[in-house]
Parts: sequence; C-alpha cells; structure tokens
Amino acid sequence: MKALLTFLLFSGIILTSHSQIKVNHIAVHVSELEASKKFYENIVGLKEIEEPFKDGLHAWYDIGSGAALHIIEAPNTPTEISKVNHLCFSMEDMDSFIQTLKDTNYPFESWVGEKGKVTIRVDGIRQIYIQDPDGMWLEINDDY
Repeated sequence: MKALLTFLLFSGIILTSHSQIKVNHIAVHVSELEASKKFYENIVGLKEIEEPFKDGLHAWYDIGSGAALHIIEAPNTPTEISKVNHLCFSMEDMDSFIQTLKDTNYPFESWVGEKGKVTIRVDGIRQIYIQDPDGMWLEINDDY
C-alpha cells in the first residue's frame, strides 16, 4: 500500500509539472534571412511579429497558441537534411494552401517523395512536405 501511495504521489508530481509546460518558440538556423523571411511569409503565410534583437539576423513569426518561430541567420548552416527532422504546421484550409503552391510553382511532395502528391496518414490526416530556402523540411497537414 505504501508503495502504491508513493507511486501515485510521484505520478501526480510528474503530471502536474508537465502540464505547466508550453511551447514558447522554435528556433531555426537559416543561411539568408531575407530569403527565409520571404518563404515563411509568402509561401507558408506566417505573420511577422516584434523582433527583440534588432540586429538584422533574426525574425520572429506567430505560429499560434502564444508560440513563435524564431529564424536566425548564422554562418555554418547545418548540412544534414532529413525529412524525419521537420517543422509541422496545420492549415485550416489545406486545399487553398496547395493551390497557392501550384499557382506559384512551389514544389511539394508526399512523405515518400512523390512530387505534387498528398499523403493520407492512417488516421486520415492529409499531409504534404515542402522545403525552406535552406532545405529544412516542413510538414503541412490539415489536422487544424
């Protein structure tokens, strides 16, 4: 009984402390800030927000629920590009987003790499993958 109570107390502490966590921001290393800003604004459709550093090397974007995407221009951009390592954004109107990609000739593909195709996950969520100017993969899905 004592072991059970200790377990329940410990579990409650863990759950309470984890429920206090929220995403503040996600930082992404980019090689050319202006090219990346155009991508995240014009292709992804993010809205730029206040940038605290004011040094010409950073940009911040609202990604919802109080979280931000922080892009940082810096030398020595990582060279490993893997679709497994990706950002994911959910779109309310994915059909319009896909049409925008088609209208601007911006390439997208399915998880397996089929150009211009959509993956339907086992849970019914539709997803596509695009790359930012540095090759970072972004999953765009309709799990809005």
